Amino acid sequence: MRYTRREWLRTSAAGLAGCWQAGWGLPSRSRLGMVVAEEPLAAEVGANFLRKGGNAIDAAVAVAFTLAVTYPQAGNLGGGGFLLYRRSDGWAKVVDFREVAPRRATEELYRSVPSEAAVVGPRACAVPGTVRGLGLAQRRYGRLKWAELLQPAIELAERGFPVPFELAEELRRARHLGRFAESRRVYLKDGHYWQPGEQFHQPELARTLRRIAEQGPEEFYEGETARLIVAAMEPGGGLIGLEDLRAYQPLEREPLVGQYRGWQVVTVPPPSSGGVGLLQVLGMLEESGYERCGWGSADAIHFVAEALRRFFADRACCLADPAFYSVPLERLLAPAYLARRRSGIDWRRATPSQMLGAWPDGLERERAQTTHVSVLDQDGNAVALTYTLNGLFGSGVTVPRAGFLLNNEMDDFATRPGQPNQFGLVQGPANRVEPGKRPLSSMAPTILVRDGLARLVLGSPGGPRIVSAVLEVVLNMVDFKMEVHDAVDAPRFHHQWRPDALVLEPGFSPDTVKLLQMKGHRVARIANVGKVGAIAVQDGWMLGVADRRGYGRAAGV
Repeated sequence: MRYTRREWLRTSAAGLAGCWQAGWGLPSRSRLGMVVAEEPLAAEVGANFLRKGGNAIDAAVAVAFTLAVTYPQAGNLGGGGFLLYRRSDGWAKVVDFREVAPRRATEELYRSVPSEAAVVGPRACAVPGTVRGLGLAQRRYGRLKWAELLQPAIELAERGFPVPFELAEELRRARHLGRFAESRRVYLKDGHYWQPGEQFHQPELARTLRRIAEQGPEEFYEGETARLIVAAMEPGGGLIGLEDLRAYQPLEREPLVGQYRGWQVVTVPPPSSGGVGLLQVLGMLEESGYERCGWGSADAIHFVAEALRRFFADRACCLADPAFYSVPLERLLAPAYLARRRSGIDWRRATPSQMLGAWPDGLERERAQTTHVSVLDQDGNAVALTYTLNGLFGSGVTVPRAGFLLNNEMDDFATRPGQPNQFGLVQGPANRVEPGKRPLSSMAPTILVRDGLARLVLGSPGGPRIVSAVLEVVLNMVDFKMEVHDAVDAPRFHHQWRPDALVLEPGFSPDTVKLLQMKGHRVARIANVGKVGAIAVQDGWMLGVADRRGYGRAAGV
């Protein structure tokens, strides 16, 4: 029998226990440390390591490996992402463990196969970066032992955990999992489906995690796990070879740093577009006076949406892996350029996206399902970690005898420049497929600083909607003076240039919607724009909020 979420919570002991455990809708506060994650068990694992004397890096790494067990929608060994680390003394670094295109991947290859090949199946898989990326972060900046941090994930995979309602429902909807025998067996019970509250055991994944714990991150790239990944490529024409895995290396990058109304904004650089987008839109808003229109007003929404529209037009033409393309970063973030972008916004009318074009005025033409963790420890060290399989359950391919899913990150390249990807994003030739290249991302793990201290740590899943989600929480707190739980809970909106639509969550008044339509916006509806996990510091307290749009948890120490 299938239940709705409400029926399950009302009638099921497991559901009631899960609701209590998750603390849905309840912020958490602590003076000694805070972890916010999209799954309650993982959040508590991170808080436990803070209690044991670990720092923010230790907690984030432990949470990420636990999510690979308890949140297979996006938590992963077979994907990649970005970790932003800021110490209490102000020093900050980004660990870029974004996936890379295999050596045999070419733009022509994806043009000669069905477009689905970049989304579903082995050919959609880029070389994973998560394990080496987390390993680099922990080795350089952590305090505790590597194997100790993986032990909770190993135990949860071995003994199992109760299937949350949301995971059961998302597995039912993930039809692409049924196309692959190992995924069908592990995640769909050969078509019988997991029911909420059932104990989910993953013995193959437990063995993989134990190998990684005992032999270190290199096992994933050069040991038995690497050989299993390559074997999983063969039936569907996948491109990852042993040489790709051996060659993969995460990178340390300098964060992007900007200012907004007295706050320092620390975020991630390309190959993520998210940090650039956040700083661009904040720069366009800085001297606009939009906030005087009031939160939720048609005029305020219109102006922010128009700024987002302009960023996404810039994204399509000018952002890519900086190792392969000369990203005009200084010009994109220059105050004079952002002022020109701001002056082009008409308060009365929406700008049709086709009028902006793919190559914005003022710039020369250059040649050429995600999850988030926020951590703040008692010393003031902060981690904002966003990592992904890209689509929900990634490519749908589970590595036989290894128990984990592989990403479908090749779709984040412009496999067919000018054509929309699975998120509706139109991308230009700067982001075309090239061997060894990192695909453009929208991830935006971010830390806001005031008086030298990290005051807000946040990020979100959601593909291109990540930028809007993170931006609007920042605006809600800085410009509209909301408390962090209200800032996260408030209805959100999104515009990504193409398709030319202003997307609204439920909660905006019909009068506001009508006024937006009168300004020329084509309004569409969406269930959620991201799932922000945030930690704010106020009056000496760390206040953690897991977005009501998900089933995560804020776990204080």
